[in-house]
Amino acid sequence: MDASVPRETGLWKRGVLWLLLLGPLFFASYGFANWLTTQRDDVGSLVFAWESAMPLWPWSIVPYWSIDLLYGLSFLLPATRREMDRHALRLLSAQLICVACFLLWPLRFTFERPELSGVFGWMFDVLMGFDKPFNQAPSLHIALLVIIWVMFARHTQGVLLRGLLHGWMALIGLSVLTTWQHNFIDLPTGALAGWLCVWLWPTEGRSPLLQASLARTAQRWRLALRYSLGAALCSAMAVNFGGAWLWLFWPACALLLVALNYACIGAEGFQKQANGRLSQAALWLFAPYLAGAWLNSRLWTRHHPQPDQIVDGIWLGRLPGTGQAQAFNALLDLCTELPVDRQGKVYRALPWLDLCAPTADACLQAAEAIEALRQQGPLLVCCALGYSRSATAVAAWLLRYGHCADVPAALQQIRQARPQIVLGLAQLQALQDMLQLSTEVRSAALEIVHGH
Repeated sequence: MDASVPRETGLWKRGVLWLLLLGPLFFASYGFANWLTTQRDDVGSLVFAWESAMPLWPWSIVPYWSIDLLYGLSFLLPATRREMDRHALRLLSAQLICVACFLLWPLRFTFERPELSGVFGWMFDVLMGFDKPFNQAPSLHIALLVIIWVMFARHTQGVLLRGLLHGWMALIGLSVLTTWQHNFIDLPTGALAGWLCVWLWPTEGRSPLLQASLARTAQRWRLALRYSLGAALCSAMAVNFGGAWLWLFWPACALLLVALNYACIGAEGFQKQANGRLSQAALWLFAPYLAGAWLNSRLWTRHHPQPDQIVDGIWLGRLPGTGQAQAFNALLDLCTELPVDRQGKVYRALPWLDLCAPTADACLQAAEAIEALRQQGPLLVCCALGYSRSATAVAAWLLRYGHCADVPAALQQIRQARPQIVLGLAQLQALQDMLQLSTEVRSAALEIVHGH
């Protein structure tokens, strides 16, 4: 968080109001889920054999309990009403998601904790007066920890303080095991729930919930179906094979979110920021998919990793790796699903979904961005491979600024420099529509000039 940003007044009152809402709701919903689970006779457990060797550290009840204090203190940190509300909505969402899971598939912690004495024993007794050995996965404790950790990290400066912060937060995460409160399966599922809530309510930009609208092209729906089938396959393997195969739920969730991006959320679902990086939540949630997408981009371009010069000052290529953009003063990035190191260059991101044709307006916007950035010096226009999205953008610039009279001429000029480009009928139609739109814009501008 930028320390120079002035803090809005009256935030503590807003924080108190949120606490007055979230506190009673937490105790009511969590207590109800516990009570209802005690009435059921179908509550199972999911425990790995190695967990029997997990030590019981009575002192770790202190970091375990400390999350309650940090929960309240976290409302003192936001500097704006928006940040305050997004933080509260994350906490509320985590509570709703976890409690819903507790009701749908409750699990029971099966280890019998021995009697403990002293202060630590008293703290365990107080805890067990409210918390029962049910409602395990996803761990609400871990989900809240992720959200609170993100908030504190955002407002903590200095190497020493940040080191202490991360160390204590990690200890809280470990304590759910060393207090014998949770099984291991509860941790990754809780972390997933927490990051999902951070993704749903980003501090910058719109929430995926608020920007969703059904895709209008068959191609986006086809891609959404393919990623949904991939998610279903990973889930089926996790359920049928169990054990270490349960980690396949992570790529399953990543592929399902990618499918949602294609079906209704759009490119903004990847939360690519103005600096070229993805949000923390997107990096964690999409990590398996991102690894596959990056590897795919490198495999496809392994025989031709270098960019190609299309015209003087404009180059076309894949996303540059570390140190690979030294020859350029500016970068235009059309890739939505992969982060890029801007390497100190003048940078602009216009994220387009992979394998989908842009609109005529998007092509026109890309052409204008290229024209502006090329004034900074050598410009690299890039996407994951440098074969489709970035090629479409360069073709749009050639059409918009008079280097080529029609779409075939623009494609011919690009292919002379980079034969590997792949533009389908949908991209060609988008360029044709942009050419018509550009002509209409010019005509309208001339009418205004002559009218004056």
